[in-house]
Amino acid sequence: MMTLFKRFLLWPLLLTGHFLAISLLSWHLLAQINFAYPLGYQLLDIDQHIQLYAPENRYKSDFAQTTPVEHQQIFEQITQAVQHQGQGLAEISYRLPDGSYTRLRREPEVVHLQDVANLIDVVYWTGLLGALFWLLLFAYAFQKKLTLPALKKILSGFLSVLIILTLIVLLIGPTKVFYWLHEQVFPDEHEWFFFYQDSLMTTLMKAPDLFGFISVILAVVFMLLWTLTLWGMVKSLKLKGNNPEK
Repeated sequence: MMTLFKRFLLWPLLLTGHFLAISLLSWHLLAQINFAYPLGYQLLDIDQHIQLYAPENRYKSDFAQTTPVEHQQIFEQITQAVQHQGQGLAEISYRLPDGSYTRLRREPEVVHLQDVANLIDVVYWTGLLGALFWLLLFAYAFQKKLTLPALKKILSGFLSVLIILTLIVLLIGPTKVFYWLHEQVFPDEHEWFFFYQDSLMTTLMKAPDLFGFISVILAVVFMLLWTLTLWGMVKSLKLKGNNPEK
């Protein structure tokens, strides 16, 4: 009975909670450094992209006159806003050549980023709930001197699922998957797709290229933290099992 409990309930819930917690931690850590935007800015030639498309914007003018430093500051403001329930999104502005300021985004863009902020709130609560399950179940396993499945077995299972999901995305097409996820997550009546000529926000992010860059960085950070903490759990439980309390 205990074997069935561990195999089909304890370990799956513990590892799922661990996955959610580490996903949240990875996201939160990257948010503190603005998702490595300065690096992505250079690698993706975002400055040249802005110079090409900002003059074509149908609603806003003179954004091409702003500097790379200002671009990074604006992205930082966007990051901070979506991390804090969308506070200040509508007020983010850039300086015009005459010294005055104008708002970066139109109303549909503000609404979309507010939707993103709302989604991030859900991500945080989900990650925190996962962390609670993880820590409680780990404490139970530690107290009962249980031993996790072999690290090699867990890694091979995780990598197998990851490879399968990656193949599915590649077969369907990353762009189609990206669009489908947006359609499922965001309200139907809210606009989420913006052409470069209609949105300085999209131009500033060179979407979706920047999202791909951030996904790679996020995956690397996640794998490092996930592997390290998983190794720590395996070693801790193994040591506890080999050294029973007197």
